[in-house]
Amino acid sequence: MVEKRESMLSELDYTKAQLVFFYIIVLLSLDVLNPVKIFLHVFPAIAPWHIASLAIGCMAYTFIMNLRPLIYFSTKVFFHSILSIFFNDVQVVGRENIPKYGPVIFTANHANQFMDGLMIMCTCQRTISYLVAEKSWYRPVIGHLAWAMGGVPVKRAQDSAMKGAGSITVATESADDDVIHVVGKGTKFSTELKVGDKIRFPKSALGIKVASIENDEAMCLKVEDGVLDAIATQPFPDDHVTFDILPRIDQKDVFKNVLEKLASGGTIGIFPEGGSHDRTDLLPLKVGVALIAYSELEKDGINVPIVPVGLNYFRAHRFRGKATVEFGSPTYIEPGTLKDYQKGGADKRRVCNSLLTRIENSMRSVIVSVPDYDTMQVIHAARRLYREDGITQTAEERQDMGRRFAEGYKRMLLSVNGEPPKEWLDLQSRLLSYQKELTALGIRDYQVVGLDYEEAELGDGQSKGETVLHRMNIVGHITHLLFIGMLAALPAMLLNLPVGLASRIYSNRKRKAALAASKVKVKGYDVMLSERVLCSIVLVPTLWVTYAALLFFFTNLDGPALAVCVTSFPLFSYWSIMAAESGMVDVKDLRPYVMKLIPSARRRLTALPATRKALRKDLRKMIRLIGPTLGELYYGKQLDWQKITLETRKMTSSTELENKKDE
Repeated sequence: MVEKRESMLSELDYTKAQLVFFYIIVLLSLDVLNPVKIFLHVFPAIAPWHIASLAIGCMAYTFIMNLRPLIYFSTKVFFHSILSIFFNDVQVVGRENIPKYGPVIFTANHANQFMDGLMIMCTCQRTISYLVAEKSWYRPVIGHLAWAMGGVPVKRAQDSAMKGAGSITVATESADDDVIHVVGKGTKFSTELKVGDKIRFPKSALGIKVASIENDEAMCLKVEDGVLDAIATQPFPDDHVTFDILPRIDQKDVFKNVLEKLASGGTIGIFPEGGSHDRTDLLPLKVGVALIAYSELEKDGINVPIVPVGLNYFRAHRFRGKATVEFGSPTYIEPGTLKDYQKGGADKRRVCNSLLTRIENSMRSVIVSVPDYDTMQVIHAARRLYREDGITQTAEERQDMGRRFAEGYKRMLLSVNGEPPKEWLDLQSRLLSYQKELTALGIRDYQVVGLDYEEAELGDGQSKGETVLHRMNIVGHITHLLFIGMLAALPAMLLNLPVGLASRIYSNRKRKAALAASKVKVKGYDVMLSERVLCSIVLVPTLWVTYAALLFFFTNLDGPALAVCVTSFPLFSYWSIMAAESGMVDVKDLRPYVMKLIPSARRRLTALPATRKALRKDLRKMIRLIGPTLGELYYGKQLDWQKITLETRKMTSSTELENKKDE
């Protein structure tokens, strides 16, 4: 994992800790330098247990007085080890954007359930308290960890959702701009609903606020952002649909705790989408983060910086995946809007929605957001093909190029009103086909470059020496793989395999349950890694205790030998993980050679380099053709991504408005 110790301690603090540690070792090793021994020698009336008792009392007092910071630090160290096991690479971009002092609100996309909070916690030097769903707060393990991290429980309306009686439709003859008239059939609006509650349509995550209730089968809904779009997805007015009721939640106590923490210089972490998901774009943000920021400005006069955090995962649901954590430039409230906020009503909603829009733009500036998974595959394939072979990009460069492609794709789509030319569609189809072919053959894009190089090296003009070196490289991979396999087989089978299989089965069941209960998840991959980690946290020590009991009752090992065996379990477990990963690198490198033994696969592998060359040529040709029309996205060196994403949003809104006028 790339993330180093600087996220836990500064470099100077780490050096001091090392010096103090070695100094203590020297004092304990030599009695003539041991200050305690010298003191006891000078004052023989004082017994050693006197000093020991005093020291224990001081330690206990210090521990109790600093209990919360110590627990947080210990939890952070623990989760650092968890991330180093479950992630192969974690890179951080933009840490300089985090204010070193004073209150901060961190707003992050929610793409990997509980892992998101841990990822930010372990890559940020500030102590963060998260707003945690009350549903998660009372879960075993998760709730305890949330408490250790100083979390604040929040009751969510969707966690208390219930099915409404009967079915509803929208009365389209209504011409009111502020409310939507709803007609029920077999409904009980008067008893089941109150003004201020929300309802939710099938396959929609948006809660729509109840403005008024006329009787059991007639009510009005408030027109707010996204409401008309949600209604457009339903078969109104011809059909009736079922609906969910989301009761209004009083969050006064939550706001009080949050504001007290911010007023004392603390930091708050919020996932304003309201829940985790595995979509490729942000969900609509909840207004709570804007209300918190305005409330703190009104109550204590503090304009809290709102720092966006982009959590970008690669193979997020798989073991030993990769992640990039990006901290963006802070967003601040415009002080002049506080008066409008204090007026309440429509003015308050307007300034809160304006701030929420700015927060959303800042969050988009630290992620790569696209409409769907196919587009994401196209963007990733295009980025890999466009860059020069053999050049390793930094995390910042990779993020920048990915966003250029994503934002450029959106703008090109807008420029042709969602109907791209045939050449564009053909290229997109070829990119997807190329990516699917790589997946089917089980190889990566960089290996295709190697296949091309290999064909050149092993051609008619190849020397005998080059052939020998090439074959020695293959033999080296096989030898290394066998050696690693022999060393790692036993600890992996005993310590890791049982936990790995159990956690995979458990996480897949949880994924299916979460997918069935969610309105926004696509495949439910956002819960898999989190559930696997939680399962492992429970099963790993259980397995170690079981092995320790077996060694104690069924072997003749004495106490010291047993202690050595048990304390070696973590070391062997971690070592086998690292060894297995090293072996997997050999397996991936050898896979093209193994696949060449299969005639059909050999023909497909042989064709890949030419396919890749043609794709790269056509992709660069199209970028040279279209790129200049994108302005600074194509020519700019250092881009203001908040400005870019805002411009794209405005272009999208303008296009949608024009399309509605045409209709």
